[in-house]
Amino acid sequence: MPAGQHAGVVFFRIPRHEISPHVCCIGRHLLATVLHAEETRLLNSLPKMVYGMLRQQGDRLMFAPCHERSTAIVEDVSVDGSVISILNSVGLAAGKRLYVELLGVFDNGTLKASAVNMARVEGRCQMQGSKAESWRAAGNDPAWALVAGGEFVQLRRYGNPEVVLPYKEFRTEGKVTRYDGANESYKLSVRLDRLLCRDADMKGVFAWTATLDLNGQVLKGCAWTR
Repeated sequence: MPAGQHAGVVFFRIPRHEISPHVCCIGRHLLATVLHAEETRLLNSLPKMVYGMLRQQGDRLMFAPCHERSTAIVEDVSVDGSVISILNSVGLAAGKRLYVELLGVFDNGTLKASAVNMARVEGRCQMQGSKAESWRAAGNDPAWALVAGGEFVQLRRYGNPEVVLPYKEFRTEGKVTRYDGANESYKLSVRLDRLLCRDADMKGVFAWTATLDLNGQVLKGCAWTR
């Protein structure tokens, strides 16, 4: 069989110096476009935190993203079907309108939800998290609220001075996330357990249970990511 021919197919070799630079550029551009499209597809397939209002309409759960006019049908894709169970425990099945923060993926008009960050009865849309805010936690008896992210961890307690400590990344081991900080006046330890937390005063359910120790004073409550 002659060189350059194989099984009825003839191959032509084009000398490198005869290939137009424009052809090479087009090829590189097409490759970059394909790689970018694949990267975008993979990113879009990863669960993200979504924020919006949720209500039951017949046998469907309708989700309306904050500050948008679109709606999506919610499908529970959690391993144990816990998303719907948690939402019903807050009052969804009883006709309550909920503000929810869910971990999920949008797919052709369907929100495939895999976890609940928080759900509150008749809540309002909140600002999404940013680099300046990674965690929130709150509790009662006594009333307190914690905001962490950016440069500071701020703890407010009813009737007491605000505590401000330097922020550093919360460290996670398994289902437990911790923070320890101190200054000349305060020593604060934060433990967040990935354990469902219910708060009757806030009329909601949250993904994390919080335990704080401030100079020996223990504060308990709920936490959620931002």
